[in-house]
Amino acid sequence: MSNYDKDKDLRTQGAEDTLKGKLEEAKGKVQKNVGKATGNHEMEAKGKAHEMGGKVQSKGGDVERKVDDTLRRD
Repeated sequence: MSNYDKDKDLRTQGAEDTLKGKLEEAKGKVQKNVGKATGNHEMEAKGKAHEMGGKVQSKGGDVERKVDDTLRRD
């Protein structure tokens, strides 16, 4: 996840993490496909890693927003 800003609530931080994760996932997908097309296995592997890291960050952001929603209901 990203570095947390104590002045941001979980919803805002979660939205930022989700967006950053989606961007990282897209970047990884492009890198993976370029590596695959060029036969560069190292680039393909790095792309897969970026893609997976982006998915994890995005899901973490979703969780942060859900936690914030739950806390606000109480």
